[in-house]
Amino acid sequence: QVQLVESGGGLVQAGGSLRLSCAASGNIISINTMGWYRQAPGKQRELVATITNRDSTNYADSVKGRFTISSDNAKNTVHLQMSGLKPEDTAVFFCNAAVLTTLRPFPRNYWGKGTLVTVSS
Repeated sequence: QVQLVESGGGLVQAGGSLRLSCAASGNIISINTMGWYRQAPGKQRELVATITNRDSTNYADSVKGRFTISSDNAKNTVHLQMSGLKPEDTAVFFCNAAVLTTLRPFPRNYWGKGTLVTVSS
């Protein structure tokens, strides 16, 4: 089994910054991709950013230039540095990881429980 634990959410004023972190633990052999998704009230969950184990990144257009994803492969952690936050960034942010474990011969997607980011105007 794999656990993803997020931290770093909170309340921030528009224009401010926050840094989210996610640590994966469990029967991990390797992690192919880690990323962040978010779900605003009344909306579907959407991609924010992903990073592969070769440091290839992908961002939603809405966060390009404001958010930066990074990872520490040795520690199975991923971070999301968010700056220039806007009220429309308010959402629950979820960590996601495609993990190869000792339980299966193929990677499986795992999700954290989420951390709330609230941006006030």
